[in-house]
Amino acid sequence: MLSRVVEGGTGPENRTGRLVPRSLARLGLVPRLMLLYGLLLSLALAVVLVAVSQLFVGQLSRSLDRDLAEEIPEFSSAAAQRPAGQALDVFARQYVQTHLLARGNGLIIEIAGAPPADSATAPQGVAQIQAWLARPPAATTLETVTLQGQQYRLLASPIIVDGRNAGVLVASSSLAGLQAQSRDALLVTGLEAGAALFLTLIGTYLLLRRVLYTVDRVTAAAHAITHERLGLRLGYQGADDEVGRLARTFDDMLERIEQAFRAQRQLLSETSHQLRTPLTVIRGHLEVLRRGGYRDAAETEETVALVLDELTHTVSLVDQLLFLGRAMEPDSLDEEQVDLRSFMADLFEAAQALAPRRWSLGSVPDAVILVDRTKLRGALLNLVDNAVKATGPGEFIALDAHCDDRIVIAVSDGGRGIAPEDQAHLFERFVRSGDRSSRGAGLGLAIVRAVAEAHGGQAGLESTPGIGTVVRIVLPGSRIVAVGAAQERAPHGAGPGPDRTLGAVAHR
Repeated sequence: MLSRVVEGGTGPENRTGRLVPRSLARLGLVPRLMLLYGLLLSLALAVVLVAVSQLFVGQLSRSLDRDLAEEIPEFSSAAAQRPAGQALDVFARQYVQTHLLARGNGLIIEIAGAPPADSATAPQGVAQIQAWLARPPAATTLETVTLQGQQYRLLASPIIVDGRNAGVLVASSSLAGLQAQSRDALLVTGLEAGAALFLTLIGTYLLLRRVLYTVDRVTAAAHAITHERLGLRLGYQGADDEVGRLARTFDDMLERIEQAFRAQRQLLSETSHQLRTPLTVIRGHLEVLRRGGYRDAAETEETVALVLDELTHTVSLVDQLLFLGRAMEPDSLDEEQVDLRSFMADLFEAAQALAPRRWSLGSVPDAVILVDRTKLRGALLNLVDNAVKATGPGEFIALDAHCDDRIVIAVSDGGRGIAPEDQAHLFERFVRSGDRSSRGAGLGLAIVRAVAEAHGGQAGLESTPGIGTVVRIVLPGSRIVAVGAAQERAPHGAGPGPDRTLGAVAHR
């Protein structure tokens, strides 16, 4: 079976899962859907027509039976009011001759011992009628008979006089009129059903063409899009229905893809630019070293140290790029429940080993949060590293966290601060503030923002030159798993120092 499918894998019967014959597979989707819809609708209408026809014929038959049954009480009432002394058979003959009958109806009355009296419209030569005349039925009986290709509905009822069977009454009605009405009704209903089917198919065709026209445009746009033509858009201006939402979602997807490609190209350009300088320096010194340009051992040692420093910087840059790439993938989060107090205490302990500063840990709520511990810790260590670089010995660096309707973790410092014109771009890749001659890739805050956004949050920065800087990671309240008793950790070390302005910013 597998080999047969593989061998014929390009045929239409395989693309359609062998559910559509080859001849139908050559048709477009609209003709196939129209054919299927037309067949199903025709079948449904046929069932409805049959049901309506049977219902209509049944109602007419019951009405006809009621009309025939009314002949019995009418004759009985008239016979009870006949002149005194008039024989029942004489009255019966007069009654048949003068009684008005509906078109197609007939009447036969036979009184025992007298010949039967019948109307001119009564069917003659019907064996069932002869049997009833010869032996009246004990109760009212209905029968349908065929005479010379024409059907009749017959009713036979005994005539009871003084508690004895005095004769039989046979009423008949031709079913030709009933059949004609049934045919007319079926014809009219069939024409209406056909018109409804036609109009429905036309409406369905127009609707399918409208829907599939947009799908065709989506398909054509998807086929035409390459990395060189990402600016294509459908520009749908129709109604805000399912088709409209499909088209607009497709345009939104193209916009996101174009932004991703643009960001990728920009990242490649920025990365190549950042790597070109250290690699060029390393290559230049190694070529000089290979040609024996350095005669002195001290110069050689200095060159090796410089090359190693450049390699260390390059490796650090690559590591940060890898971390940034992983941080920008929300699906890659390895989430776990983290005790916020223990997390901040461990972070504070690791930060104190970086440099001699006046470190402090503010109040931390007793809470459990759902985060990627490794990525969040890496992002905060980037903030701590930036704070260390912005401060000198004896200047303060404070860590703080609080939870209300969201989670806010802040790192503040009393360093040199950041110029207002630089603050708007610091979260972009390869952007650095302050002394541009200092070593650094400018990826720290970009990583912080990527980690925050991967958790559904955001990163923010406030800084005043000469006073200090505070950077916050703000995560949504949905990541708070539990909040314990209202107990807070006592501050560690010295407070933020005499500058209360920055302390207020950090706790805001």
